[in-house]
Amino acid sequence: MAYAKAKDGTRLYYKDWGKGRPVVLMHGWPLTGDSFDDVAVALADKGYRAIVPDRRGFGRSDQPWDGYDYDTFADDVAAVLEDAGIAEPVALVGFSMGGGEVARFLKKQGANRVWAAALVSSVVPYMLKTDDNPNGVPQSTFDEMTAGMKKDRAGFMQDFAKDFFGVGWMASPVSDGVLGDFQRQALMAGLRPTLAAAQAFATTDFRGDLAAFTVPTLVIHGTADKTVPIDATGRAVAKAVPGAKLVEYDGSAHGVFGSDKERLIDDLTSFLDETGGQGATSKSAIPLTAEA
Repeated sequence: MAYAKAKDGTRLYYKDWGKGRPVVLMHGWPLTGDSFDDVAVALADKGYRAIVPDRRGFGRSDQPWDGYDYDTFADDVAAVLEDAGIAEPVALVGFSMGGGEVARFLKKQGANRVWAAALVSSVVPYMLKTDDNPNGVPQSTFDEMTAGMKKDRAGFMQDFAKDFFGVGWMASPVSDGVLGDFQRQALMAGLRPTLAAAQAFATTDFRGDLAAFTVPTLVIHGTADKTVPIDATGRAVAKAVPGAKLVEYDGSAHGVFGSDKERLIDDLTSFLDETGGQGATSKSAIPLTAEA
């Protein structure tokens, strides 16, 4: 198994599958890189190199007390790429809170480190409901989530998974096996990382990061997403980022990697192929930096 070391010494687990132009897949909360397994295999089969980290505190990565902020998350991605020996530009794919890592990595490292970006059910640009972000999620919702996790985290995750995948109201919900795998992944994380990462994705304002999206950008979002509402996120990015391509999954919930797996794989691979992923000459290698 491959482990990178973050600036603070945290060990960061990652998968490194396939050969070709690198694509980095950042998972959502409260999951692990395993949620991207189907996508990663498909990318490797198509001739890409899929790099899939477990975020600090989650999966097989270490569970430090500190570092659950997006500047650190972006530096952790840079540490994984350095450990993997990747100096060429990468494509970034971020699901849910992983979309924030895409935004912050672009801002800190610069667009010359990235050849394409995809935001899937992403929290970018801002989740919290405020006077200038009226379509966001009320603070009371996040407070209720925190209280539920502190009272009975396992029970909370079982209930959360149902809305995550649209069970009970979506036309084609996922299997019980998928729900069980959600629970497995969610409980691999520590309680401290789970709470702290939720605070980070709920309150971090990425609107100032959007100017860094000067690379080809794909936005995928379910129109019935109750976890990360599309109006405050996917549609807002599409309006703010020139040339961004918005693909709406009509009637789909948040967890499209489970409910719309084949369509997601097709949309991502087509986007990467169209933006020069296959057969294109890589740009000159540019050093990664922990600070920018």
